[in-house]
Amino acid sequence: MLLATFKLCAGSSYRYMRNMKGLRHQAALAIGQELRRTLGNPTPNVWINQVRRRSSLLGSCLEEISDQELAYIQQGEEAMQKALGILSNQEGWKKETQQANGDKVLSKVVPDVGKVFRLEVIVDQPMERLYEELVERMEATGEWNPNVKEIKVLQKIGKDTVITHELAAEAAGNLVGPRDFVNVRCAKRRGSTCVLAGIATHFGEMPEQKGIIRAEQGPTCMVLHPLAGSPSKTKLTWLLSIDLKGWLPKSIINQVLSQTQMDFAYHLRKRLESTSASEARC
Repeated sequence: MLLATFKLCAGSSYRYMRNMKGLRHQAALAIGQELRRTLGNPTPNVWINQVRRRSSLLGSCLEEISDQELAYIQQGEEAMQKALGILSNQEGWKKETQQANGDKVLSKVVPDVGKVFRLEVIVDQPMERLYEELVERMEATGEWNPNVKEIKVLQKIGKDTVITHELAAEAAGNLVGPRDFVNVRCAKRRGSTCVLAGIATHFGEMPEQKGIIRAEQGPTCMVLHPLAGSPSKTKLTWLLSIDLKGWLPKSIINQVLSQTQMDFAYHLRKRLESTSASEARC
């Protein structure tokens, strides 16, 4: 049902379909009915299952978008579902490192993807605060995360999808030189759960830059949802999959990526604490 409805929505991007009154309204009703049917009985894995529905295309397919923009939306959707599929499989994860506060990084090798890393942390802030910092203030990440020099939104597509250019800082004592990434990102909210997903993409207006290696993100995502029994705290799970390109020993790659995730958790907490303190003073 959803697949057929999506094809109907996709057709609205063509000129001869745009003039058909009521088309998008019918598509919205159809997807809404399917949502109520499929999401009416949540399961223990509801925080994953809800965001994997094809209905997440609703917000974008009802707008006028080009074929290329639709391709970006589909790419983001596919990355999200693949990343969530990796996270939902609990077998084979091995501990890379763990902090005294409970923050931990796990890893495993996934066929056709390679080695992936999984950060699991509890942040003493409500999910809305994390969503605001990680999505709405995305371009300010370089202000608080020293591993990121800059994130710039190159194009916004619909309400959920963006194309970004990200410039990373040198790492491991400059053994890993500067890298940049061009990604398609999408953010989906389903009830009290939020998923931020991304994957490398091609964007003609952002060619490779001299002196910087163009690395690639595989399917990656962050899942945010209130901690059970403590809604003022947030469980954050970050799946990281990156091909740094260039010649680098695996031992250095593993060290850099797991440390990058630990650093992220530390600096994110500091950022949230400082902004909360500033707001309290105001």
